Amino acid sequence: MSEICDANKLNHRFRGYFPVVIDVETAGFNSQTDALLEIAVTMLKMDDEGILSLDKTLHYHIEPFEGANLEPDALAFNGIDPTNPLRGAVSEKEAFLEIFKEVKKAQKAVGCHRSIIVAHNAAFDHGFVSKAIERCALKRTPFHPFATFDTAALSGLALGHTVLAKACSIAGIDFDNSEAHSALYDTERTAELFCHIVNKWKALGGWPLAVNHDLDAPVETASQASTD
Repeated sequence: MSEICDANKLNHRFRGYFPVVIDVETAGFNSQTDALLEIAVTMLKMDDEGILSLDKTLHYHIEPFEGANLEPDALAFNGIDPTNPLRGAVSEKEAFLEIFKEVKKAQKAVGCHRSIIVAHNAAFDHGFVSKAIERCALKRTPFHPFATFDTAALSGLALGHTVLAKACSIAGIDFDNSEAHSALYDTERTAELFCHIVNKWKALGGWPLAVNHDLDAPVETASQASTD
């Protein structure tokens, strides 16, 4: 019974990683040259039954970094005017310092040792986040340097579709296309989708594992196995 209770704790569900759902809106596809314009971050929580759900969300409009490229097609697509003073934009450094503070606090509260980015087409978001952190010369990032959970891939497996709007529809999650390409809206829908997939897998009997495994034990290498 205690093993099942442990499996229903967030710090045991993903190998000690704290899942943080992120979406960014940008002024292009190149994380090195194109501006990061908006970011939203949704943290998750798990109840005593092991059900994952949304918790706190952070949202920031971002000032383009000095010398940033602004692709007109990208701005037309997401509808962002970087020069609009009503955006209330802050610097990349200000946004990420606050994100780091809140994520580390939430991560520590549930006993996780590191955070992992969850995103739809995660390589894109992870790339822009990592490059912004590098530009700001920020140390002790809570995020894993390369591992992610990609809801596009997970949706393809679990729901047979990789497009966010379609995957949400299949999962029974309301999705308003007129609200899409807002970092805040897309992050919360992505978070709902990730929770749906994780909870569905549990409901189908995929978690906890049927066989007792020590998930923290060292991985046996091929050479070690051959000597046994």
